Amino acid sequence: MPNTRIPTQERSIKKKNLIIETGFNMMCDKGFYNVTTSDIAKEAKVSTGIIYQYFNDKKEIFIEGIKNYSNNILFPLIDVLESKEIDKNNIDELIKKIIDKFIENHNMTKKAHEELIAMSHIDDEISEIFRHQDMECTNKIVSIFEKNNIYLENAKEKIHIIYGLIDNLCHEIVYHKHQEIDYDIMKKEVINIILATLK
Repeated sequence: MPNTRIPTQERSIKKKNLIIETGFNMMCDKGFYNVTTSDIAKEAKVSTGIIYQYFNDKKEIFIEGIKNYSNNILFPLIDVLESKEIDKNNIDELIKKIIDKFIENHNMTKKAHEELIAMSHIDDEISEIFRHQDMECTNKIVSIFEKNNIYLENAKEKIHIIYGLIDNLCHEIVYHKHQEIDYDIMKKEVINIILATLK
């Protein structure tokens, strides 16, 4: 595989980030297999040669985009938790804030979301990125709880279940939009389940 370079100058860093953002958005919108590096170069207004200075292939662009997207979805949730001390008596309010922040950050189109999930099922490397990000988020939340003297039995397992509940709620509200489901009620039920799990 040819050697790619890591940009150090601000202009080059911006160019690389533009390629990642453009390529990732295109592959999410049109499908990974329906976009070429030439398509990305044209849309980003750079030469194909510039793309190959920074990336070996379009999959590397897609993977960098996934990392950025995952961080933008998962880690604002961490920011909410780290922003102040956790009040054990008002934990339901904290959960509401986390859910609202998570929903706010699930801002990709349904089509893009489906492309990410599809790729995670057929590509082991992409699947591993999602698995790693999930566990990193779980471990950080456990650590924040412990810093606030909240120690849970089976903490990782409980936090991972809670993360899954919140993620599913967000997918329902942002992507699935079942008209038969009252999402205000569903949100309250998710909060109640989380509170029961944290006991």
